[in-house]
Amino acid sequence: MERKWWTLLAVCVATFMLLVDVTIVNVALPSIQRDLDAGLTNLQWVVDAYALMLSALMLTAGSLADRLGRKRIFEVGVVVFTLASLLCGLAPNATLLDLARGLQGIGGAAMFATSLALIAQEFRGREFGTAIAAWGSTVGAAVAVGPLIGGALTEGLGWEWIFFVNVPVGAVALALAVTRMREFRDEESRGVDPGGLVTSSAAAFLLVFGLLRGNAEGWGSAVIVGALAGATVLLALFALIELRQQRPMLDLSLFRRPAFVGVSLGTVAIGAGMFAMFFYLSLYLQNVLGYSPLQAGLRFLPLTLLVFLVPMLTRRLSERAPPRVMLGSGLALVSLGLFLMHGIHIDSGWTTLLSGLIVCGLGIGLANPAIGSIALGVVEPARSGMASGFSNMCRIGGVAVGVAALGAVFQHQIDSKLAELAPRAPSGLGDTVAVGGSRAVSQPHLADAAREAFISALNELLLVGAATLLLGALASVALIRARDFAAGRRPAPAPAEA
Repeated sequence: MERKWWTLLAVCVATFMLLVDVTIVNVALPSIQRDLDAGLTNLQWVVDAYALMLSALMLTAGSLADRLGRKRIFEVGVVVFTLASLLCGLAPNATLLDLARGLQGIGGAAMFATSLALIAQEFRGREFGTAIAAWGSTVGAAVAVGPLIGGALTEGLGWEWIFFVNVPVGAVALALAVTRMREFRDEESRGVDPGGLVTSSAAAFLLVFGLLRGNAEGWGSAVIVGALAGATVLLALFALIELRQQRPMLDLSLFRRPAFVGVSLGTVAIGAGMFAMFFYLSLYLQNVLGYSPLQAGLRFLPLTLLVFLVPMLTRRLSERAPPRVMLGSGLALVSLGLFLMHGIHIDSGWTTLLSGLIVCGLGIGLANPAIGSIALGVVEPARSGMASGFSNMCRIGGVAVGVAALGAVFQHQIDSKLAELAPRAPSGLGDTVAVGGSRAVSQPHLADAAREAFISALNELLLVGAATLLLGALASVALIRARDFAAGRRPAPAPAEA
């Protein structure tokens, strides 16, 4: 097999591993809480520490990859991620687990930021479309299948194995990278941009921290207001620094290209409106319908299989159709799928979600490869690391935005519904229902109210998600144009393109 296909395999293995770890841990949290005697804050940080470091360092890792070598940064990421996974599984207490999860995020950022760039340097023409389709399948399937893998490992071997399983997988990815990958760096880059690296990483850290912790700490708290204000100041400072750079780590002139803005908005939309929704759908299946983590994961299989298969089955169509049509139609289908899931009743079963899951799977399968090809297409090949890092930062940042926004809507709707249905309910019942569903309520006279409040809130989230995806679809169709693509990466002419 040629080197480039080994490179694709290594990238897909690493991407699957790091993205599964975004969602795999959710189903293991009750077991972690029992074994490590973890408090609520510690449990929240098991999830947040990874997402925070992953998103905060994505752009930095992509820029360093162009300057220092994409293969080198990828290899460092695999080593850090694999060692951190081992430390997670061996953690004797919740604090050390949280720290190890943050270290995992650092390694994941290095791998994810270089993924598209490594594909771009090896593939051209029709083979590039095949490679992007394989990567798109991997991204969507990893996010969707996380709860299934997490449930199987937690129930069969224990929560530690959701981390231990990364060790042999990481070893395979590292071996492929060392023996098969080709090194590439941007020859026009002149050293590292320390001011840009510090300000961009710090700004992203504070921004994502504020979004992730806003619901828990209170949006008006000094911590959250300070974090968001600090992020705003640092972003402004980062822009000033980059405007003075001859070879900036993020070329701000790209924001004058409508296609770059359009694909960025579309990427944020699918992260915020769909991928953040998996958490709440999992809660519904487990905490309202009573399925085990493994059983809940199996209910996502119709979506997961389509997310994996559609990019490969539609590869030839994606080569002929205008990029904005592929991305716009994919996002619109996801929007339709979320709308079809809306209307859950108190006596509904999981099959109420089935048609929506199928349509969402089709949409994600169309959108993921389009995001990758468009993100790379608007920059010259030498800056692929920057493009890859920024695109994947938008994806993970979108999930953080979605978790924060959907969480606020979810809690507010539950509290409002409970106040209407059970005005004399004890304080704190809304928090209990939001986390544990109706099955966390032991009093029979409150259980029905809790179930109805949870379902009412979930229906509200599905509408919010559908609207978010629809806006992303409209932005993609309106903004992405063939003339914005870099020389040598322009898609084939099509009558529908401007």
